[in-house]
Amino acid sequence: MFRRRPPLPPFPPGALLVGGAARDWLRGVEPKDFDWAAPDPEGAARALAAALAGSAFPLDEERGYWRVHAGNGVQHDFVPLPGDVTDDLLRRDFTVNALALTGRQDVLDPSGGRADLRSRRLRMVSAANLRADPLRAWRAARFEVTLAFRLEAATEGKVRAVAAELAAGGLPMPAPERVREEMHALLGHPDAARGLLRLEDLGLLALTIPELREGIGVMQGGFHHLDVFGHGVEALHQLLARFPDADLTLRWATLLHDVGKPRARGTNPRSGRTTFYEHDKIGAALTGQILTRLRLPSAQVERASALVRAHMAPLPAGEREARRFVHRRRALLPDLLRLMLADREAARGPDSHPAIRHAYAEEMDRVLAALEEQPAAPPPLLTGEDVMTLLGIGPGPAVGRALREVAEAQALGEVRTPGEARALVLSRAGKG
Repeated sequence: MFRRRPPLPPFPPGALLVGGAARDWLRGVEPKDFDWAAPDPEGAARALAAALAGSAFPLDEERGYWRVHAGNGVQHDFVPLPGDVTDDLLRRDFTVNALALTGRQDVLDPSGGRADLRSRRLRMVSAANLRADPLRAWRAARFEVTLAFRLEAATEGKVRAVAAELAAGGLPMPAPERVREEMHALLGHPDAARGLLRLEDLGLLALTIPELREGIGVMQGGFHHLDVFGHGVEALHQLLARFPDADLTLRWATLLHDVGKPRARGTNPRSGRTTFYEHDKIGAALTGQILTRLRLPSAQVERASALVRAHMAPLPAGEREARRFVHRRRALLPDLLRLMLADREAARGPDSHPAIRHAYAEEMDRVLAALEEQPAAPPPLLTGEDVMTLLGIGPGPAVGRALREVAEAQALGEVRTPGEARALVLSRAGKG
């Protein structure tokens, strides 16, 4: 059923390989993160680092936690060997993670995890364990996608119960940083869109991104065949099908690109049609709030918000406008084009037909050609000091405005030399 098992690193004396690493090895997948329980975590970490030409350092010296970076993204974590290994394994989340491997490759399996591995079944060790750490509910949804397992019925029922208890305030919410890490592990998978639908089905999406759920049942018509929520999930699917290397920031932006539509919904008084005016601006603000709440780094929050704000930008109809498009949105490219393509491909409503799709592809090709022609902004022809001297003014908004006008004209090929740039500034100031 599983692939041939990969080689294992040397076992430190008396150590056990536990949890996900043991699970992955048993199913023929080479682990990237190794968890060890060792009688001497520091000595074991230093010895393994020497054997693998890696580096060892303490994570928590007081508790005896150590880590080894072994290169190629592989890391080994060491904790003290518990007094009762069986009891320790039985406190874990799922049976497939309640496994340990000895240096002789004997398997410790107190909860029947190997049988569940063979059946691709995700089963809780106990209901009490899920309640003890409610983050395990999110982990259940994530493991269904990343391991391609299926939740056993009783476990699924308990996950739903935990979600309901969290929603009612009967259990404390996990720290936002921990929820974020589960979301990132899910979003990083090629089948992330299915994982989002599973979170919704289990009652967990409402606890994570309630703003996204506001789009459920909000129909759009026109180019769209799905409600706002379904369209966002489908856009994520389209993105990952075409750009599997898309980073997490772009994945977030694509999922959330229309999150502002429910709050922007209105009706055109003349036609009676539903409108979503300024949903891009509202969505950018909501994206910032959501990702800040999940404790993403500020640079990622700002970029995702900027992508959402820009996703409605009209594509250019000619080469000159394509150069302008690139100049004005260079910092967001090519990710903005990827989001826009995923958005369009996720929309298959009655107004969508091959001719429109072909025209859209041609417009996108113009932008790509302009970006290839000028992949980086050219060196500026004038400085702020140049502008102030030329116009006889001091620092202020007029200087920045003049520099922006020169930069855009330069990007469009309208000015090529400092002399031409000076002439443009004088002309715009009415002094030419």
